[in-house]
Amino acid sequence: MINYQKFTLDNGLEVLVHEDASSQIAVVNILYKVGSRNELPGKTGLAHYFEHLMFGGSKNVPLFDAALERVGGSCNAFTNTDITNYYVTLPAVNLETAFWLESDRMFQLSLNKKTIETQRKVVIEEFKQRYLNQPYGDVFHHMRDLAFDRHPYKWPTIGKELADIEGYTKEDVEEFYLTHYSPDNAVMVVAGGVKADQVMKLARKWFGDIPSGKIPKKSIVQDLPQTEKRTKEVMAEVPTDALYKVYRMPAKLQDGYLEADLITDIIGFGKSSILEQKLVKNGHIFASIGAYILGTVDPGLLVFSGKMEKGQKAETAEKALNEVIGELLQSQIQDDTLTKIKNQAEAMKTYESVQLLNRAMSLAFYAHLGDVDLYEALYEKKTSIPASQIMDWAKNILREENSSVLYYKSKEE
Repeated sequence: MINYQKFTLDNGLEVLVHEDASSQIAVVNILYKVGSRNELPGKTGLAHYFEHLMFGGSKNVPLFDAALERVGGSCNAFTNTDITNYYVTLPAVNLETAFWLESDRMFQLSLNKKTIETQRKVVIEEFKQRYLNQPYGDVFHHMRDLAFDRHPYKWPTIGKELADIEGYTKEDVEEFYLTHYSPDNAVMVVAGGVKADQVMKLARKWFGDIPSGKIPKKSIVQDLPQTEKRTKEVMAEVPTDALYKVYRMPAKLQDGYLEADLITDIIGFGKSSILEQKLVKNGHIFASIGAYILGTVDPGLLVFSGKMEKGQKAETAEKALNEVIGELLQSQIQDDTLTKIKNQAEAMKTYESVQLLNRAMSLAFYAHLGDVDLYEALYEKKTSIPASQIMDWAKNILREENSSVLYYKSKEE
């Protein structure tokens, strides 16, 4: 259990404090409740683009990184489908500097033409390097487009295509900022060698006068249940074929989510997993294969992804994978297997809690979900799910009509 104290400013900013007297370091983590799920077709990638803009300077801070480095601090950020998260680590004695920097860019970010165009070039280059010019880099552009109909999960966080990024106007950027970068759409966690009353004073001083957001957020279109299998073939300059088979699964807080997570652990976690033993170690089709869930707030995907041995076809690989999935659905989960998986979950939770930053991020994320105590409650629930319940959900999720399959094929082959 992560200890914390919580209070909310009049403008809606939710603040959590995690005191750790053993640390001389402080972490200030600000989560904005915006990700690529909050974008619209034709304007995709804005959430990630905005992550870059947030380091481009604000009214009183022309160089965010430089101002932080002067007091011995460091920073970074990430964007995914559901959130954008910024974090600062610095000596606890210099805590107020982080409040000054973060409040200035929350309220007075520089959105001049030079900054907008500079960061546009950076993001376009990232798109080209990581997704267009890297082997298998565009897999999830194809996979998401195939698996989702209308939901914004239909495109990756980087954006659907370069034309969207190239087409952002200054008005698009300003509207996105005013809609999503407000105190009532954020969670701030301050952790480490700090005191709750100290944090409360600093929060009121630096964030208390920032107005709440005034632009209503647009509703997110949800997909209907999938009723038939979908397939797509892509030819690319890659060394071997690859197979990506995904199944629709419940959202983060829905029944069935934790069971889906356990299914992928049982079938695909580690070198002793079913997939590794049957399809890689004792098979000749797959060079590698894994299973995981995307972990999204709205209904998402359970993923099987693998690369083939030289000369092996993706279609052949799918048949082999289907056999393993079929055997799983016809079997019972052994007690020792379930115990091993739950022990691994406990070890992972313990490992994650060692780092101060991880604790801060966990508090922020579950506050974003609506209840900080879900962090512990969902872990307790996951480790108490019986094998029969996992199998019921496996049969519900791992149906062919609920699947989408991408055959990513090598032109060389």
